[in-house]
Amino acid sequence: MAKFIQSLANGLNLGSIYALTALGYTMVYGIIRMINFAHGDFIMVGGFTLFYVIPVMLKLGLPAWFAVFAAILVCVCVGVLTEQIAYKPVRGQGSTTALITALGMSLVLENGALVIFGSAPRNVPPMFDLPAVSFGSVTIPATTILTLVIGLVMMLLLTLFIKYTKLGKAMRAVPEDKIASTLVGINVNKIITATFAIGSGLAAVASMMYTTSYVSIKNELGITLGLKAFVAAVLGGIGSVPGAMIGGLLLGIIEIMVKVYMLPGTYEAVTYLILILVLLIRPTGLMGKKVSEKV
Repeated sequence: MAKFIQSLANGLNLGSIYALTALGYTMVYGIIRMINFAHGDFIMVGGFTLFYVIPVMLKLGLPAWFAVFAAILVCVCVGVLTEQIAYKPVRGQGSTTALITALGMSLVLENGALVIFGSAPRNVPPMFDLPAVSFGSVTIPATTILTLVIGLVMMLLLTLFIKYTKLGKAMRAVPEDKIASTLVGINVNKIITATFAIGSGLAAVASMMYTTSYVSIKNELGITLGLKAFVAAVLGGIGSVPGAMIGGLLLGIIEIMVKVYMLPGTYEAVTYLILILVLLIRPTGLMGKKVSEKV
């Protein structure tokens, strides 16, 4: 039982990172119906920013976690520039063009990081110094609990933002009908840019959560984490904020349980098998809704 509880905690920790990353996919897809495969690379950018900024914060006598604000700023700039330079020119040219462009941008960011930072992994200095929490014979690192709490809080704040704020309501209106949204005074281009900015900011928070638990980062981090988060988004129902959270948590738990109770090397295969099964059995995911089109 102790082993199971420990594995469950580790699964929730990993799942919360997947979930927060999947929220970025969900936001962009919910507005412009595009899968931003470069989103995982924004997390890589945030990780390298933390690596370089944390020592500066410590020298200034500030808490190490203040570096996340610099990471948010950098990730937002990279996300907005990516949208303006790469995605905006091909908007309206079909989903295939957008998909190829997103994959191209992912490769550009990944190889750009390889040129700038090199291929050697970097260990991000610790941002939190918290004691472990013990429950009987089970010891759970406090960072694991912190990661899960941050993920849940971000999901709740994002849900409230989309539901109740003026900008959030505009974000919900744009995918329903872009022409009608324009007629009532909504600037569609600004809404799309704001969506990328918020999604990229979430990527910076996800990079903080990832480096807190796993420390090491490298230029290939984005593609690996991005694909897992994409599976989580599809599992939960891409376009659904609660679905992204649930899908991420489930995927994290499944991966850890496969590592612990089955062959450790098979968890990657199980992850992508889940993607195939979801697309075959329930393409809308656990919390996605079928959308009927009027012809």
